[in-house]
Amino acid sequence: MSPILSILIHVSDWSAGTDWYAHAFPAARRIVHDPDDFGHLQLGGVALEIVDADSKVASGAAGSVVYWRVADLDAEVARLGALGAPLYRGPLTLLGGGRMCQVRDPWGNCIGLREE
Repeated sequence: MSPILSILIHVSDWSAGTDWYAHAFPAARRIVHDPDDFGHLQLGGVALEIVDADSKVASGAAGSVVYWRVADLDAEVARLGALGAPLYRGPLTLLGGGRMCQVRDPWGNCIGLREE
């Protein structure tokens, strides 16, 4: 099995979601498709695909959470909080060192953050 290729993020408005995630992940590069009917941000080798939520997959906190490695957990929580992603769970101190937490984007999706 290969490393993660893409992460689909379900929101009520993919265009607004793409703009928000571009600010949340400033190192990401926007890729525009023809037709431009979903958001695509490339971050390293991972595609963040921002799509409209529907009757089969809603937005919000349920199921899997992807954790992003951060150098300074407190600074990242503050930065994302200023963008409208409040702290949801944690921070928790991990056995052996490090900390982790979750914030929620404006559509209720969880973003995991982990400092090692």
